[in-house]
Amino acid sequence: MATQESPIEPTAGQTEQRDYPTKWYRSTFYNMTILGLCNFAAPGIWGAMNSLGAGGAASPHLVNAANALTFCLMVVSCYFSSVLVHYIGIKGALIFGTIGYAPYAAGLYTNNRYGTEWLTLFGAALCGISAGVFWMAEAAIAIAYPEPWNKGKALGYWLTFRLSGQILGGAINLGLNADRDQAGKVSYTVFLVFIVLQASGPIVGLFLNRPSKVQRKDGKKVELSIVRNPWFEIRETTRLFATKKFLLTVLWIGQAVFAEAVFFTYLALWFSVRARALGSFVSGLVAIICGNLLGNYLDYQHIALRIRARSSFWLIVVLQGAWWTWATILVTKFRHTQPTYDWSSQGFGHSFGVFVLLTAGFQINYLFLYFFITNLAQSEEEIIRYAALLRGTESAWQALSYGLNSITIFSQVGGVYFNFALWAVAIWPAWEILKHFGTEKSVLAPNAVSVEHSGDGLGAEEDFEVKDK
Repeated sequence: MATQESPIEPTAGQTEQRDYPTKWYRSTFYNMTILGLCNFAAPGIWGAMNSLGAGGAASPHLVNAANALTFCLMVVSCYFSSVLVHYIGIKGALIFGTIGYAPYAAGLYTNNRYGTEWLTLFGAALCGISAGVFWMAEAAIAIAYPEPWNKGKALGYWLTFRLSGQILGGAINLGLNADRDQAGKVSYTVFLVFIVLQASGPIVGLFLNRPSKVQRKDGKKVELSIVRNPWFEIRETTRLFATKKFLLTVLWIGQAVFAEAVFFTYLALWFSVRARALGSFVSGLVAIICGNLLGNYLDYQHIALRIRARSSFWLIVVLQGAWWTWATILVTKFRHTQPTYDWSSQGFGHSFGVFVLLTAGFQINYLFLYFFITNLAQSEEEIIRYAALLRGTESAWQALSYGLNSITIFSQVGGVYFNFALWAVAIWPAWEILKHFGTEKSVLAPNAVSVEHSGDGLGAEEDFEVKDK
């Protein structure tokens, strides 16, 4: 743990080096690419299946229940993930985290083809145990590996791979089901491709550099290790969760991630098979563009962090409010009319558009959550703990979301109503934290001095504590 104060990122009085020699296979770009490929193979393909609407099933209720089980177990595995890092390191934790995804895809395959339900639930359980560790590990790596001026772009680049899985799933499904203009389940052939891709995740993870091997352009070493005993880690993680600065972000995390089950269930309930495939393809492309634009803006060095943080926050608030208003009007009408929209149907455009925009909103919210965590952590050990807390809190909200959306009335209208209300109540607590980002005297980190300098990047204005060498 930290026994002296030393900034991870350069302060105003330090010269920031950006041309430190690096080998391509040790660079942050290389490592973010490997991390992205792991993301593509594991949660990316999971997202591809989910983006088909209810995992490609004719009814969303079993798959929503399975996803609720997955996220419940992820809450537990996220919480204890820093203990696992103590024993096998951050790279080992990432590889371990990829193992459980393929069994879940196999469960969806057998359910789709043979009607088997138990393997869907068993696969969901295995996925939950490993995925919580994966979520923590990838978040910590994505925050800690890149140089400060590249953090936003690196996050956007990394998250692009997750959406690439969704786009691939949509493209495959669109090719196989382009003539199916009615409601129903997708072709089981799709899942064979998904199983193979998810099984490749652990192999891809072997190519990631350990933190000590990473070479950054600023010459700084990456230290992502847990050296204290496991009980100390559990106590520290619990302590961070109970702090004001994290508790005030819990509702904001909730409004961001609760939406996933809501809009994918919306897609499954009200659209034909080929329209669902088109939805996963188009929404993925739009979300990639929006996420990378936000990442580049958050890195823009000529605008102060305070302005970048506040303008991004209020843009997200306004857009989300508009989209939830739109969705509320639609689902209230659909509850009575019970439509099935195909791309040839009248009214398809206005009903389909809100799904695309909510998917894009999920992506920019997701990236912005990492911006929050980057500005909360005071040491690289805290990055691991905050990453675990972020992903565990996400999992808890998503478990609640998928569980509730397995109830018919909630899936039809209640999910949209609840998420709209959650958005409204989350704004003030999140603002109480965010308004201090980039200010001279931050109440968030009393032991740190927040400064501005010409080379700042995503969250680069804060000093941090690091452990003695």
